[in-house]
Amino acid sequence: MDMVGRIKGILLKPSQEWEVVAGETTGIADLYKSYVLILAAIGPVAAVIGTSIVGIRVPFVGSYRVPITTAIASGVVQYVLTLVGVYVLAFIIDALAPTFSGQKNMNQAFKLAAYSHTPGWLAGIFIIIPALGILGIVGLYGLYLLYAGLPVLMKSPREKSMGYTIAVIIAAIVIFVLIGMVSRVFVSYPTPGAHMPGM
Repeated sequence: MDMVGRIKGILLKPSQEWEVVAGETTGIADLYKSYVLILAAIGPVAAVIGTSIVGIRVPFVGSYRVPITTAIASGVVQYVLTLVGVYVLAFIIDALAPTFSGQKNMNQAFKLAAYSHTPGWLAGIFIIIPALGILGIVGLYGLYLLYAGLPVLMKSPREKSMGYTIAVIIAAIVIFVLIGMVSRVFVSYPTPGAHMPGM
């Protein structure tokens, strides 16, 4: 699979690209190796650079850099949980399919979960400059990709796509809140009142 071509297709011509994706027989393990493992690393790597090398400016408090070991530990935890989260989301997409008159197919559900994450993973690059982190909002385009892909990959009627998408989005929000909570358990960040190296 040509990763650059797939990224361009999924972002610029999603309707046509989902039709191509639906006909592919790429397995979950291959999709992890050739796509997910690479793109999912963008955000964590950018976060390590942004928080420990570039530094974070906090209004009324000052600037600080997260210790490199903390940033790396956080990045690793975030990366692993993201890889797990994609699979869990695919599982939910597959489990909900019959509810919305779709066809259960875990392989198709995984392709949908993985490729619809593309804008969010690419937007992770903005974290290199923490002040630009808000630009990560462009990752919300993935919600449209999910909406466009559900009828094609999961064979749900188009009139049920909105309900299906909303159900999956709610599940995704729960997953990412849990990922955030779990990552905070494993990694402690300095608090603004603590002594931090200046910039």
